[in-house]
Amino acid sequence: MRERIWNFNPGPATLPLPALEKARDEMLNYAGTGMSVMEISHRSKEYTDIHQQAKQLLIELFGIPENYKVLFLQGGSSLQFAMVPMNLLTEGKSADYIITGSWSKKAIKEAQILGTVKVAGSSEETNFNRIPKQEELNLDPDAAYVHITSNNTIAGTQWATFPETGSVPLIADMCSDIFSRRIDFKKFGLIYASAQKNLGPAGVTVVIIRDDIIAKCRQDIPTLLKYTTHVEKDSTFNTPPTYSIYMVKLVLEWAKSQGGLDAIEKTNREKAKLLYDTIDAYKEFYRGTVEPESRSLMNATLRLPTEELEAKFISEALSAGFGGLKGHRSVGGIRVSMYNAMPIEGIKALTEFMVEFVKKNG
Repeated sequence: MRERIWNFNPGPATLPLPALEKARDEMLNYAGTGMSVMEISHRSKEYTDIHQQAKQLLIELFGIPENYKVLFLQGGSSLQFAMVPMNLLTEGKSADYIITGSWSKKAIKEAQILGTVKVAGSSEETNFNRIPKQEELNLDPDAAYVHITSNNTIAGTQWATFPETGSVPLIADMCSDIFSRRIDFKKFGLIYASAQKNLGPAGVTVVIIRDDIIAKCRQDIPTLLKYTTHVEKDSTFNTPPTYSIYMVKLVLEWAKSQGGLDAIEKTNREKAKLLYDTIDAYKEFYRGTVEPESRSLMNATLRLPTEELEAKFISEALSAGFGGLKGHRSVGGIRVSMYNAMPIEGIKALTEFMVEFVKKNG
């Protein structure tokens, strides 16, 4: 069996080794049931305990207030692109979308099918190399909601400070940076994130929704697409993705053992600083694609002097044990994804490789 590599894939992404090892040990016989979690009824006490533990760990570690509900849904963030306007974009209202990358554009495309949508800000003119400033936004004080993508995996940008939206609910796609740092929940009406970056494997999507937003949800839409359905049934209206939720529980148990979210955020900031300092130290060779104040803590994007050098970098990095460094097919270049489960040792090893690569090829 090949030794595990430093996994920089953008998602599905690296998971904490202790969580994987515990899943391995419990694979065939979970809690003395003689069955795998994948074989247990979602109505059983054993699975119900897993479900509740995962939810309570997320509430505890992320600091989710009592007036929010936590849901475990399916369909990924892509389904949430439709569920948000389907539930919240009522007749006579419009929604504001701030466009900061490919996923923002996908989200607004779905919303436009369902109602009136306005672009309240965009960085597309500069190839999504920054997050728009507050004074650049044209927000409607009567909008049903304002939608943002908090972190942009392809562009490598992240909201360092979230926009002020007044009394209009802020809705955030946090797929790629949920649970990576503390946030002020008072700013948000609804947060959604598919799990395969920081919370677990693909297959489950976390939705965190405020009580007053739930009360505004439309009821004249299909049952499975109503947030109220899943709130009322505690995410078990239909069979939930049980094994993915079990893995979320294991990942959150690992996070707690690391010192919780504050410790994880501290490490994330240290990892990002180490990587960006290396890029800046060799900026004639490694060209960051994002304005410094908009740099992501999760996904660093960069270019080398030529595409041939980029291909060589990716190939030699893989041979040296660093996987997943190729930039998104739509933009090319190099992308370093450094989610929670990537230890700082992985970034140290990568930056050492980067320095040696410059010496040989610069």
